[in-house]
Amino acid sequence: MSTPAHHDGHHPNADTHGQAMPDPHPHSALDETGHHDDHHVHGHGEHAGHSVAMFRSRFWWSLLLSVPVVIFSPMVADLLGYQLPAFPGSTWIAPVLGTVIYFYGGVPFLKGGWTELKSRQPGMMLLIAMAITVAFIASWITTLGIGGFHLDFWWELALLVTIMLLGHWLEMRALGSASSALDALAALLPDEAEKMEGDTTRTVPVAELVVGDVALVRAGARVPADGTIVDGAAEFDEAMITGESRPVLRQSGDKVVAGTVATDNTVRVRVEATGGDTALAGIQRMVADAQESSSRAQALADRAAAWLFWFALGAGILTAIVWSVIGSPGDAVVRTVTVLVIACPHALGLAIPLVIAISTERAAKSGVLIKDRMALERMRTIDVVLFDKTGTLTEGAHAVTDIAPVPGVSAGELLSLAAAAEADSEHPVARAIVAAAAAHPEAAGQQVRGTDFRAASGRGVRARVEGSDIIVGGPNMLREFDLTNPGVIEEQTDSWARRGAGVLHVVRDGQIIGAVAVEDKIRPESRAAVRALQDRGIKVAMITGDASQVAQAVGEDLGIDEVFAEVLPQDKDTQVTDLQSRGLTVAMVGDGVNDAPALARAEVGIAIGAGTDVAMESAGVVLAGDDPRAVLSMITLSRASYRKMVQNLIWASGYNILAVPLAAGVLAPIGFVLPPAAAAVLMSLSTIVVALNAQLLRRIDLDPSHLT
Repeated sequence: MSTPAHHDGHHPNADTHGQAMPDPHPHSALDETGHHDDHHVHGHGEHAGHSVAMFRSRFWWSLLLSVPVVIFSPMVADLLGYQLPAFPGSTWIAPVLGTVIYFYGGVPFLKGGWTELKSRQPGMMLLIAMAITVAFIASWITTLGIGGFHLDFWWELALLVTIMLLGHWLEMRALGSASSALDALAALLPDEAEKMEGDTTRTVPVAELVVGDVALVRAGARVPADGTIVDGAAEFDEAMITGESRPVLRQSGDKVVAGTVATDNTVRVRVEATGGDTALAGIQRMVADAQESSSRAQALADRAAAWLFWFALGAGILTAIVWSVIGSPGDAVVRTVTVLVIACPHALGLAIPLVIAISTERAAKSGVLIKDRMALERMRTIDVVLFDKTGTLTEGAHAVTDIAPVPGVSAGELLSLAAAAEADSEHPVARAIVAAAAAHPEAAGQQVRGTDFRAASGRGVRARVEGSDIIVGGPNMLREFDLTNPGVIEEQTDSWARRGAGVLHVVRDGQIIGAVAVEDKIRPESRAAVRALQDRGIKVAMITGDASQVAQAVGEDLGIDEVFAEVLPQDKDTQVTDLQSRGLTVAMVGDGVNDAPALARAEVGIAIGAGTDVAMESAGVVLAGDDPRAVLSMITLSRASYRKMVQNLIWASGYNILAVPLAAGVLAPIGFVLPPAAAAVLMSLSTIVVALNAQLLRRIDLDPSHLT
């Protein structure tokens, strides 16, 4: 409840307070982001240039070609007990089609393996490439009758390539859907705009709009660029920016964001940002950066995949040596191929990035824009959330919170007279009084307008209203006119002053007829956010530059654990350091501009507000709306994501560690052997299990209203 500074006349409590309010909706430029058709998944570049369509196409063609390869396989025929079709050239069907599958279906793995080999970063793609190459060479040796080997692996090669393509297609499709937030955001901008030219309009491409143009936005149309309403008022659907489902009233002087929809009326908007400078473009870039950024958990998975390569290579070499030594060179090749197939760390490489990609998408759809994936990972470990007060826990705008008329004067009459005197003032306090009068049932019906308006800096405003001399002002105005606060309202006004509210007295013809309290109103969602965080065992602290009594009043009202008051912006990071010195992990929530040092110092910096300046500061996360309960959504998503990461890592790593010895043939003495095709099936099933487990994140409820 910070004290307002009425610089064009009013300055309530100017003796002790009067700091300027920060803009709760800052803006600046960010580059525009396009669609992402390609995805870098595992950190080794194995998926560079590999689109969903490419894997889908290669999978279906490889599957089609695999059918005759399997049908004409002697091993499959013996297994199923049917006679191979015999006609001229039938023996060449499997080798020819198997070769096509190897070069067509296997090329993504061959290229990826070569890339990993050149970069000396061996991983999954190199393992797959080695497995299918060994099978390909061994099968041609058998087909050509060289060396007397009977290593006909054409059907295993075909199924291995096909199933691996299926696994990659599922992976890429999942990651592609995780990028749908970008596509949805890009689709929100209209292609054309109605540009005002005098009293007429001309339809132009949105790209032709420049700063200063005025665009006509009709009911049901989308705003073509960021700007300010210069004429009209309408309710805007801002769900794509803030996640708020209810339309928000925007009127003359209010800012609107590109992509939002005017639901009921036509307005004129002066363009202030276009193209890459809009808030929407900034959000696109943040979502894209988040999807491309790496994390500690992903780096761990990449290192595990690299170690698994050496483990698999060592196991393969050992398998080949052992089976060769015991006199089974054919089994040596079969077992080595099987080891290489089953050791492919595809599920391991998918375990972390898919979880984070889906988490990023879920967060974006909930109005939480993750710039740094590490911030999402750290959120689950937070011990204390440090909120900046103004514009975060409070609305960051002046509002009339109390009215105290003297006997004989109604609250509606008092507000009506004050609003009439204030009508010509553009100060936020004046606008608050006018808005309060318009909303008051009695005052709204008595609206009048004053004449002879005059403003006295730091004291108040004066006007003639219905033949009376009306003055509205703070303590300086009382002193200037030697007026004494009436005893009948003194107790109320003193209590307002003690809690830090601005007190404005209304004077009619030299007599005080009442007073109003003007302050930065607490957001209705703040109480629920504080209580829900504390219920989860997380402490809540508040930091502000306001005077101690203002801060303490807000802190007591909200039930906050610790309050830091009268803190300069440059000293806020010191308070964060103090909390950290106590062994606490800190999440700092601020407006993202003058809180930048504290946002950078905290383990997790969270900027709040639907602007783009915040994206250029030091926060790892941006809340597109202004609901502090969104912090709960982050914590819930962070904890759920971490559980999925651990589950996937355990499954992927544990599966490989147990399966490799099995593939090497350690159970061969008791008659159990694992063919390469079965290994391919099991490996792809492992990948699908990991993918499906990650998809369960989509079922997490992140609606802030449901988390409090």
